[in-house]
Amino acid sequence: MAMIKGIDVVLIEKIKTGLNEFNESVYKERKKTVSDVLVTPSSTDDIVTAQNLTGKKAVYTLAIPKGDNNYWEDNIVQFFNQKWHVLGFSIEGIEENIPLNWNKKVMVERYE
Repeated sequence: MAMIKGIDVVLIEKIKTGLNEFNESVYKERKKTVSDVLVTPSSTDDIVTAQNLTGKKAVYTLAIPKGDNNYWEDNIVQFFNQKWHVLGFSIEGIEENIPLNWNKKVMVERYE
């Protein structure tokens, strides 16, 4: 029996650094590698729900390891040599009540 293992993904966080001359936010990017992330194609129900809520098509669902404190919403993720945009908000369960190593999930759409 094989153990479930995730992959390394790169989370590209947007960090607000100030305002420009037009009073718009200016951001810089910070890349972080997150290990042991499960990547699975989004289910038909997830795709329909994402389209109804956001108008965007979810392609993959990522399961995030327990203990991860990164901010995933509206950020970019790199895996499979492509960039993906996180849709909506993350869904998180209670760590103690979930038997495996992952307690949070996010959906992503193709980016670029």
